[in-house]
Amino acid sequence: MPIDPIAAGLLQQMAEAGAPPLNELSPAEARLSAEGFLALAGEKEEVDSAVEMTFPGPGGDVAVTVYTPKGAPAGPLGCLVYYHGGGWVLGDREGVDPTLRILANAAKCKVVSVEYRLAPEHKFPAPLDDCYAALQWVAANGKSIGVDPNRLAVGGDSAGGNLAAAVAIRARDEKGPAIKLQLLVYPVTNHDYSTPSYAENGKDYLLTQDMMEWFWNHYLSKASDGKNPLVSPLLLEDLTGLPSAVVYTGEFDPLRDEGEAYGARLKAAGVPTYRKRFDGQIHAFWQMGGVFPAAGHAIADAASHLRKAFT
Repeated sequence: MPIDPIAAGLLQQMAEAGAPPLNELSPAEARLSAEGFLALAGEKEEVDSAVEMTFPGPGGDVAVTVYTPKGAPAGPLGCLVYYHGGGWVLGDREGVDPTLRILANAAKCKVVSVEYRLAPEHKFPAPLDDCYAALQWVAANGKSIGVDPNRLAVGGDSAGGNLAAAVAIRARDEKGPAIKLQLLVYPVTNHDYSTPSYAENGKDYLLTQDMMEWFWNHYLSKASDGKNPLVSPLLLEDLTGLPSAVVYTGEFDPLRDEGEAYGARLKAAGVPTYRKRFDGQIHAFWQMGGVFPAAGHAIADAASHLRKAFT
């Protein structure tokens, strides 16, 4: 179908503004530029609480925000451990705060948003190590934060979806905390630019191939790291035994095909997998709920899957 008219209008406004693309900026400059998208996230829903905490991580203290949904039922709740997007270089908990408040309320679950270390200051595997440590911390300290450690999910968008998939792999292979569901929102799954969706959508739809190359070059210490299944989950030979998955993609996203390929491989490996492509949508629509009605539809759908996983 055609691109969402709202997305087309946003892209036109950005083109008219004439700001340089992220790949022409330093990481520090790109982080400042990306803050402009916060205004598109929408209003902040009221939750029972949003508590900032830290725990000792593999490279120092890791900050998290623990969301408790409005009108939370009594007793410990299921919990989604969430990793923000931003190409491993950008992003923070603030950028996904409005989205996660809505999701926590709709799913009636706890959400723990993780402030992992960023590249290029901290290259692979440092961000992943923080994300896995966050899952372990939630599982080990569930009682103190009102979480049922037997009802855990991981999730993230874009690079955060990549990290969530890698955390699920590590949890399986390292006999870590049991995960009920992995929520992968237009995830990065392969260090590769040869897909049809890159050819179709790699220039004019917010996220570009040039930007992805910039992100990858900051995240990886060496090109061979791109073949590591913890970097490129699509390359993992054995996907059996991984948690049930929800995989969302956008039609006009260069990451569309690799996300859908990962969902297909999970399903082929016997992993219960729900796949949904959001027609007409560009990358990053999920966290721009103030602009895109599709974000609300995606969050409501994700909440439904989380409720089922935690029942």
